[in-house]
Amino acid sequence: MQIKFWGVRGSIPCPGSNTVHYGGNTPCIEVRFPDIDRLIIIDAGSGLRELGNDLMSRPQPVEAHLFLTHTHWDHIMGFPFFVPAYVPGTHIRVYGPVTYEEDTLEKVVGGQMTYRYFPIREAELAANIQYFSLKEEVMDLGDGIVVKTKYLNHPVLCLGYRIEYNGKVFCTAYDTEVFRNVFITDPGHPDYDPEMAEEGEQVAAEQNSLIEAFYHDADLLVHDSQYTQQEYEEKYIGWGHGYIEYVCAAAQRSRVKKLALFHHDPLRTDDQIDEFTAKYCNKDYCGDTETFFAKEGMIIEL
Repeated sequence: MQIKFWGVRGSIPCPGSNTVHYGGNTPCIEVRFPDIDRLIIIDAGSGLRELGNDLMSRPQPVEAHLFLTHTHWDHIMGFPFFVPAYVPGTHIRVYGPVTYEEDTLEKVVGGQMTYRYFPIREAELAANIQYFSLKEEVMDLGDGIVVKTKYLNHPVLCLGYRIEYNGKVFCTAYDTEVFRNVFITDPGHPDYDPEMAEEGEQVAAEQNSLIEAFYHDADLLVHDSQYTQQEYEEKYIGWGHGYIEYVCAAAQRSRVKKLALFHHDPLRTDDQIDEFTAKYCNKDYCGDTETFFAKEGMIIEL
């Protein structure tokens, strides 16, 4: 497998002089299988536009499996600007989590392309586009490619992906934050219930263990690490994003070989990420897990 990052930011694109090194596009990851000429794309953030332009320079037609982690706008906004979707012969299979809401996956993603928001309607696209709703499941994509899904912890239903091929494992775990006890744990609080507090601890621990098991022994894990622990605990609990310290420890526990810290905060500058690299991305902090901050254009060979 060959993994290339086309967008690594979270929340909103943030181009500019302070983000040029790591990149300002929102999530899009290309997973290429060169020996069998297969293509998987994970997420359709603004980075998808650049990937689409690059695909147009390669042999045609384009055939791709596009897996969406969820349908927040920063993860789907690149879809209307994906040039291969306008080309006859392109075949795109779009997968995403079942939300149990009224709108289908097709309506949510394709709904960006209405005259209210965009000059071209999805119905006018020349590509063959199919939509598939996912739950926690295992999919055989053929040619030895297996994709497994896992629910994560985010305000909207969100999936992690585990792609297995030829003895190698690539996993994503974003957007997600650590599960925590939502019940009152202070014995001095008038509403404290010891049984509920204990049960809350058990459930949170179980869910965190299930996610770590999902990416156990991964050759490469791309994990949400938008915040530091201090930032998370001061302002961002419940926002659905991870913090670096927990992610590094969890990756070590799960024997992850390479860890890409991902979904950088839009306010995070290149200089700040360089400082974090010096602090966190070393053997003293991360042990045997090779850890780095993902940046646009980076290619990882598995």
